[in-house]
Amino acid sequence: MKLVRYGRPGKEKPGLIDDEGKLRDLSGVIDDIGPEQLSDKALRKLSRIEPASLPAVRGNPRMGVPVARVGKFIGIGLNYHEHAREMDLPVPKEPIVFMKAVTSLSGADDPVMLAKGSRKTDWEVELGVVIGTRARHVSVEEAEKHIAGYCVVNDVTEREYQLERGGQWDKGKGCDTYGPVGPWLVTRDEVYRPDRLDLYLEVNGKRMQTGSTEDMIFSVPQIVSYLSRFMTLEPGDVIATGTPPGVGNARKPKRFLKKGDFMRLGIAGLGEQQQDVISFQQY
Repeated sequence: MKLVRYGRPGKEKPGLIDDEGKLRDLSGVIDDIGPEQLSDKALRKLSRIEPASLPAVRGNPRMGVPVARVGKFIGIGLNYHEHAREMDLPVPKEPIVFMKAVTSLSGADDPVMLAKGSRKTDWEVELGVVIGTRARHVSVEEAEKHIAGYCVVNDVTEREYQLERGGQWDKGKGCDTYGPVGPWLVTRDEVYRPDRLDLYLEVNGKRMQTGSTEDMIFSVPQIVSYLSRFMTLEPGDVIATGTPPGVGNARKPKRFLKKGDFMRLGIAGLGEQQQDVISFQQY
């Protein structure tokens, strides 16, 4: 299934995308798509619904983050061999872990707002993993069964804040709007080979990133197992698993996002995001 949350920010309704690509309303069946709806049992129940029996949604509504009430937004750094090579850094012996503030979450096509004073905001297309059942000290072999599904993540990063402001990656990762997720959550049963997914990202129509999850240093099960040693992973937690080569910080000359830029990115079978880059706005 492709599960979505559509509508205005804070007013999203649950839905699904049928086999013809039509958006169907699930609000008559469930109140939302949150942690309670992500277990294998809950997802099986939803999968038995005939999509044609659900109301079709007219128009082209906004797609919000496909999971409500995300508890943790976790990132894995430097997890592609080619990305490590372009950054001239050694391959990590263990996953590099950082946190993205949940306040950075935004819908797949929502604008990316440059952080106040930003000079080095960068792009990073990534495979997102959504946890479906609690994982604590799970083995690599057991890890997959704790996954509800997969999605596209743009791990937008302010490189100056990340690398030049005291060494705390979180400061460059958690800015408002720096975590677009979606457009939908594709359930685990429909992603047969998460280790063989093509990823891409364009800025203003120019291809910047092209890669495959085959190039990952640590696989999805390894990441889930590793994280579960240090923190309990709860249903609804989102993990961004690293980015392929082509980030702006590695280009010669370096290229960072500016007001008016337009990003388009996606992962095979998991959908596409499109974001306008706008200047900082005080709410």
